[in-house]
Amino acid sequence: MQHALVTGGAGFVGSHVVDHLLDKGFRVTVVDNFDPFYDVEDKRRNVAGHLSSPAYRLVEADIRDEQVIDAELRDRYDVVVHLAARAGVRPSIEQPLLYQDVNVRGTQVLLEFARRRGIGQFVFASSSSVYGMAPRVPWHEEDAVLLPISPYASTKVSGELLGHVYSKLFGIRFLSLRFFTVYGPRQRPDLAIRKFTTGMMRGETIPVFGDGSSRRDYTYIDDIVQGVLAAIAYTGSPYEVINLGNSRAVSLLDLIDTISATLGVPARIDWQPCQPGDVPQTWASIDKAGQLLGYAPRTPLYDGIRQFAAWMEERNGRRNRPAADAGYQGATGRSHGVLTAH
Repeated sequence: MQHALVTGGAGFVGSHVVDHLLDKGFRVTVVDNFDPFYDVEDKRRNVAGHLSSPAYRLVEADIRDEQVIDAELRDRYDVVVHLAARAGVRPSIEQPLLYQDVNVRGTQVLLEFARRRGIGQFVFASSSSVYGMAPRVPWHEEDAVLLPISPYASTKVSGELLGHVYSKLFGIRFLSLRFFTVYGPRQRPDLAIRKFTTGMMRGETIPVFGDGSSRRDYTYIDDIVQGVLAAIAYTGSPYEVINLGNSRAVSLLDLIDTISATLGVPARIDWQPCQPGDVPQTWASIDKAGQLLGYAPRTPLYDGIRQFAAWMEERNGRRNRPAADAGYQGATGRSHGVLTAH
């Protein structure tokens, strides 16, 4: 039985990864400090179904605490899946030193742990934000000039470079996965899709920063997890940086339109100025992921939003008026008349 050490395993992406690892017969040890960046009860719900598994162990600890990490993690591990991080572009501008400490020093603590314990496989959650303002799209991993514009993005670049050092010096296979705007059930409440869905379900205005033309490569959680699992099993080259996206950029207004059509309720928009650190677009080339990992995202945006909305309704113990599918024409245009300004 393979044993995976998963950091951040109580979070959005991490808990889904753990679901699949347990289903595949892995032993899983999770390290998570249940940081109150968002409601800790959300994280408790995420792990509730794991606690009864004899193959699962939860260690509540901070990845920066070297003594606790060494004392609590005494088993043999086949792979480290490092998903823990201080997340968010805008908060990183307010607390750059904290982000540097958690995301960079915390990653090095785990790399040192892997080196000492002889763990040969290390999967790292990087981010599309590392590309920043790079003008050529879609973004390719071999693009040499990264132009991050937030402290959060810079910490992810640093993590990738640390991984390269440990791969070259100590023979740790390091897979850096650049996630592109992951969404789906259990998504953090501060992220746009959940904020917009929550606001529309409550009949509230939703804040939109900028003119709505910014574009994101929205990637459903199940597709991301399949990429992570493939990286865990990868035995090729010793160091790789790989995009995990949907390879389709969708404008913010088209996203709102899709959520509105799915819920069957109008979107009342509160227009706000652009925010520092936000990039105008993200767009992944996934050719490399397909070649190395067999990665092929299967979830179109509308299907993913429908699944996310169903989870939100179930979580809130209520149902909303369903969208009239016959009138829906996809995430472009507004012919179904559900987008209004406020």
